[in-house]
Amino acid sequence: MEPSLLHQYRRDRRKLLEYLISSSSSSSPAGLAASSLSDVDLDTISADYVLSRLQSGGVFDIAEATEQYHRESAYPISMHLQLKNSFFLITDPDLSGSPPRRVPPRPDVMRSTNPASTSLPNSEGRDNDGFTYQEASFTPLKLADGKVPSLGLPCLVTGLSDDDLQGSAYEILLASMVFNGMDLLVQEKKKEKGSRLLSAMKSKKNRMHVEPQPLHRHLELINTLRTQMEISEAMDLYIKRRLTQFAESRNGRIDVPQISLGLLHDIHESDFSNEKYCVQWKSRQLSMLEEIINSCADLTENERQVARTSLARTRDQKECSSTMSLSERAEVLSAVWQVITKLSSLPGKFGFESETYYWTAVYHLNIRLYEKLLLGVFDILDEGHLIEEADEILELVRITWSTLGITEKLHEVLYIWLCFQQFLATQEPSLLEYVIFKLERVLSDEGGDQNEDPYVNALKCSWQCNGTERNLSLVEAIFHSISIWCDSKLQDYHQHFRKETSNFRRVMTLVSITGVPVMDDYVGIKLIKLNTSDKSATRKLKSYVESSIEAEYCRVASAVDLESKMEKMHPLALLANELHSVAKREFSIFYPELRSWCPEAGIISARKLNKFYGERLGPYLEKLSCVSEDVRSVLSAANMFDHGLTCLYMSACEEDRMLIQELDHYKIEELAGPIILDWVIAQHTRILQWIERASDIEEWEPLSSQQKQAASAVEVFRIIEETVDQFFGWNLRMNMTHLQALLSVIFHSLDAYLLKVSEQLVDKKHLLPSAPPLTRYTEMNIPIIRRKVIEFTLNDNTVNGKLAASTISKLCIRLNTLQYIKKQIGILEGGLRKSWAELRSIENHKLGKEEPPESSEEDFLTYDETVDELFVSTFTCIKDSSTDAIGKICDLIGSRMVFWDLRDTFLLWLYRDTVEDARLDRFLPQFDTVLDHICGVLDDSLRDLVVLSICRASLEGYVWVLLDGGSSRAFSDSDVLLMEDDLNTLKEFFIAEGEGLPRSIVDQESKVAEHILHLYSFQTDVLIQMLLNASEHISSGLDSQKRGNVPEDAQILIRILCHKKDREASKFLKRQYQLPMASEYDDTPSKDSTGSTAISEIFKQSASVDWKAKGQKSLYSFKKKIQEATSEIRQAAW
Repeated sequence: MEPSLLHQYRRDRRKLLEYLISSSSSSSPAGLAASSLSDVDLDTISADYVLSRLQSGGVFDIAEATEQYHRESAYPISMHLQLKNSFFLITDPDLSGSPPRRVPPRPDVMRSTNPASTSLPNSEGRDNDGFTYQEASFTPLKLADGKVPSLGLPCLVTGLSDDDLQGSAYEILLASMVFNGMDLLVQEKKKEKGSRLLSAMKSKKNRMHVEPQPLHRHLELINTLRTQMEISEAMDLYIKRRLTQFAESRNGRIDVPQISLGLLHDIHESDFSNEKYCVQWKSRQLSMLEEIINSCADLTENERQVARTSLARTRDQKECSSTMSLSERAEVLSAVWQVITKLSSLPGKFGFESETYYWTAVYHLNIRLYEKLLLGVFDILDEGHLIEEADEILELVRITWSTLGITEKLHEVLYIWLCFQQFLATQEPSLLEYVIFKLERVLSDEGGDQNEDPYVNALKCSWQCNGTERNLSLVEAIFHSISIWCDSKLQDYHQHFRKETSNFRRVMTLVSITGVPVMDDYVGIKLIKLNTSDKSATRKLKSYVESSIEAEYCRVASAVDLESKMEKMHPLALLANELHSVAKREFSIFYPELRSWCPEAGIISARKLNKFYGERLGPYLEKLSCVSEDVRSVLSAANMFDHGLTCLYMSACEEDRMLIQELDHYKIEELAGPIILDWVIAQHTRILQWIERASDIEEWEPLSSQQKQAASAVEVFRIIEETVDQFFGWNLRMNMTHLQALLSVIFHSLDAYLLKVSEQLVDKKHLLPSAPPLTRYTEMNIPIIRRKVIEFTLNDNTVNGKLAASTISKLCIRLNTLQYIKKQIGILEGGLRKSWAELRSIENHKLGKEEPPESSEEDFLTYDETVDELFVSTFTCIKDSSTDAIGKICDLIGSRMVFWDLRDTFLLWLYRDTVEDARLDRFLPQFDTVLDHICGVLDDSLRDLVVLSICRASLEGYVWVLLDGGSSRAFSDSDVLLMEDDLNTLKEFFIAEGEGLPRSIVDQESKVAEHILHLYSFQTDVLIQMLLNASEHISSGLDSQKRGNVPEDAQILIRILCHKKDREASKFLKRQYQLPMASEYDDTPSKDSTGSTAISEIFKQSASVDWKAKGQKSLYSFKKKIQEATSEIRQAAW
C-alpha cells in the first residue's frame, strides 16, 4: 500500500475507535482511570474487540484489546461471511504475480539457498532431459526486500511520526510567512482548490453560484497546500492566530525551537475541539523541542537536564492541567526559553548571511521537515502527478530556507530524491524522466555557487548497503541510493523491464548520470562513471548482461517441465522457443541501449544463450535413434533457435562488424537428413490411407451451395498441405533429395485420388441402345401370326451398380472436384515454390558467406533450372491427368443424358411411325430442364465443356435415329425437309441466340448429321450405285480405316436404304440381302440393353464404323455378303 494512503487509513481508524470508545456510556473502560484516553495507543487496539464490547455492554480492558489485536494480526483479515472462505490478502496479488508454474524440485536437484546467487545450468547429471542447476560465481550487490537504500540520516530519538513532521513543517511555513510580513488573517471566502481531481469533485451547480473574489495569491497557495497536507481548518486558523500574535511580540529572525515555544505559550484546551487533539498537538511540540535539545552538542549537561525536566513537567497532562497555573506553566517553559535562546545566539559554522546554529545542529530534522513540504506538490489522490500549482508552491516554500538551512543545491537534490521515491511508489514514467532531467541540470551547475559546497558536504549520512557502512554527504547518499537501485534492476533487467521496456532506457540513462556502483577494497562501494574506456565500468555492464541472461534462463528452465506437460510439447522444444523469445527481447530492446557503453553485450548474450541450450541439446542428439513427433519438434525448434539467434546477433552487430564472432552451431543437420527422408516416406503411407478412407465414404455430394466440389477433395488437399507445412516446419536445411521425395509423395497421392475420382464409371458402350435388326420397308402390313421380338443383351449387376452410382448430378460433382483439383494444384505449386525459395534464402543467410565467384552463378542457374524442371514435371503431369479425366466425364455426361436418361422420352420416340407426328420440338423442353439442372450443379468454368458434350451426344443420338431407328422408322423424300428443319432447330437450341455455344462449333459438330440427311435426299438408284462403289473397296481389301473419314461407306449407305420409304430400295434389299420386312419385328427396346458403338465412333471421326449387331451377322460375314452381292449386281447390269 502507498505510504500516504496508509497513514490516512490509520488516522481514520484512530478517529473511529476514539469516537466509539468515548461515546459509549454503557462501558467503563478499565485501566483508563490512571491515564486519559489520549495516552492509549489506538493503533494496537482490536476493532473487533471494541465492537463486541459495545454490543454486549461488557467492560473494556486495554490489555485484552491489545492482546487480541496481536493475535488477529498473525492471520489474514477475513470478512464476516457465513461460509468463512473469503479473506483479504496482506500482499497485492497483482504485484505478487501468478502462482509458480514449475513443479517442485526433486531431492537430487541442488539449488542455492543464497538469494543473491544466480542458478546456472550444468551439463552433467542430467536425467531424462530434466534440468539441474549450479551456483554462479558472480555475486551482485543486493537490496534488502528490493527496496532502495535509505539515505542514512541520523535517527529521530523522540520518535516523531510522519504526521508529526508534516504538521510541524506546515507550522514552520506559516511562521516563515508571518515573520516575513505576509498577512495570513485577511478575510477571505473559502475556495476549495488543490489537485485537479479535487477540483473536478465540486459540482457544476456550486461553481455557477460562486462569484470570484479577489484573493491574495499566497493565501490561495497556502490553502491548497493545507488541503494537500491534510491540516484541518480549525487547527490552521488557530496556528495562524497564534503565530500572528507571536510575531507582534518579537522581532528579528525566527528558528524552529522558537516557533514551537511560541505556539506552546498561553495554550488552552478550549482552543481545540477536544482534549485529545490538544494533548497530541502539545506532545508534538514538546517532542520537537526535545529532539532539538538532544541533538545540540553545545549544551552543558546541567542545561540539557533542566530543559528535559521542564519539558517532562509540561508533557505531564495531569500535573499541567490540575495543579499548574498559567504563571507556573510560563515559568516552567522559561527554563526551556533560556536554553533555546542560548542556542539561537550561537553563530553558524559556514558564514552564510542567514545561517543559524540549527542548520548543522539539527540538519537531520530540518531535512525531514522540508521533505514534508515538498511532498505537498504531489496530488494526494494521484501521487504520480503534480498539482497544477506545483511550481508556485515550490517557490513559496523557499521562504523556509533560512529557517531550515536549505540551499539551492540542497533543494534540487531533495526534490530529485522525493520524485524518485514517488516513482518507486507509483511507477509513473514521467517522474523518472523528470528525475533524469533534474539530475543532468544539477550536474551541469556544479560549477555554480562554490560557497555552499562545504556546508552541503557537512550534512553527513550513515549510508549502509550490502553489510558495509560509509559516512557520505547527503548528495552522495542520494546518488549512491539511486545508483544501487538501478544496479539491482539492471542485474536482472529481463525480469524488471519485461512489461515497461521503455523504463530500461531511462534507468540506463539514470545510472550513466549517477555512476555504477562497484566494490572497492578500501572504501567499499564507490560510483564510477560509465565510460567505454573504463575497464571497471565495462566489466560491470558485462556483469549486467551475464547475470540477467543467466537469471532469465533459470526462470525459463525451471518452468519448462510443467509447461511442456500443459502444452504437450517436449521440454527441449519448448525451451528453444522460450530462449528464442528471450533472444528477440534482448536484441530488440536491451542491446540497442547497452551497445553505447558495452559493445560486447551482443556477443555475450548470444554466446550465453547458445551455450545454455547447447548443454541441454547435446546429450539428446547423442541418444537420437528414430523418428517421432518429439524428435521433429525438438530438431525444428533447436534449428530455429540456432538460426534465429544467429540472425539477431548478426543484424544487431551489423554496424560493428569487427565485434562479430562465429557462434558454435548445433550438429543438427548431420542427423536431420536421413530422419527427414524417413519421415516423408512414413507420411506417404499415411496420406494414401487417408485418401482410401475419404474415397470409400465419399457420396459425391457438393460440400455447400458455394463450394460445389466433393468433401473428399478438400480433405485430401488438407492432408497434403498439412504434410507440406510439417515438412517445412522442420526448419532444417533441406537438399534436392528431400524436395524430390516430397514432390513424389504429392504426385502419387494426387494420382491415387484422381484414379478414385475416375474409376467406378460406366463405359459409354453400356449406355448406347442395342442396334435393331436390319429390315426393309414395306407399304402394306402382311398379317403374321407372331411377330419376332428382338433379343437384347442386358447389363450385368456390376454395370447396373455403376450406372446407379453415376447419375448426372454425381458426375457433375466429380467434374467440379477435378476442376477444384486443378485450381488447388496451382496454389499448392506456388506455395511450395515460395516456401522452398524462402528455405534456401534462410540457409544461405545462415551460412553467412557467398559462393565462390567463379562458380556461384553457374551453380545457382543449374540449381534453379533443376528445381524448376522438377516442379514442372510433377505438377504438369497431374494437371494433364485432371484434364483427361474431365474430358472423359464430360463425354460420359452427354452420353448418359441422351442415350440413357432421355432414351425413353426422346431417343426412342423421335420420328417413330411418322416424322410429322414425332417432331423434335416436342422433346426440347425436356432438354432445357435437364440443362438447367446441370448448369445449377456445375462449376461455372465447366459449363461450356459439359454443354458441348451434351450437344455432341444429342447430334449423335439424332444420327442414331436416322441410321439405327429400327423397323418403326421410315423416311420419305418429304420427311427429309422436316428432319432438316428439326436439325436446324436443334442447332439453334444449343447456340441460344449467341448466349450458348459458338455457332462455328455447333456447325462443325453437326456436319455428320447434315451429310446423312443430304444422303437421304438422293434418289434410290444413286444410293445403290454409291453402295456398289463402296463395296469395291471392301472387295479389294482396302480397309476404310486407312483412308480417313469416308461417310459414304457401305454400312451407312445400306442403313439409309433400310430406312428409306421407297419400294425400289426394299426390292433391292430383299433380292440381294434377303432382309426381312420391318413389320415382322417388334422393335421395343430394353433400357438395360447393350448398344452398338458405331455411331460413337463416327462422331470421333474414325475412318469407318466399328459396328456390332447382336442378333445379326458379324461384321466379317456382312462384309463377305456385300462382296458376293457386288458381282451379282454387276452381272445383272442393275
